[in-house]
Amino acid sequence: MGIERKALKGGRLRTGAYDEDSQRLELGFVDGSVRIYKSVPAEVWRRLLSAPNPASYHEDRIADEYPVERGSAPEDGGARARLDALFGPPPAED
Repeated sequence: MGIERKALKGGRLRTGAYDEDSQRLELGFVDGSVRIYKSVPAEVWRRLLSAPNPASYHEDRIADEYPVERGSAPEDGGARARLDALFGPPPAED
């Protein structure tokens, strides 16, 4: 089936992606952190998407139930360029 990506609203969650073949669930948080859960059944992904509050569902049904790795969101080089355009480049370190 491949990877399915969705925007998530509510609480600290921002994005979710699920790969049914590898049963891998990737959750992105508003602080930019990423958590990758392994051996997550497809039904858990479907329930997360249909939950009234996905962040609460994550805390109650996913966070302590599945093996997790911490990842990082891909860097947005455009964001750095926009900040540098507004405020100038960061000072050089001596």
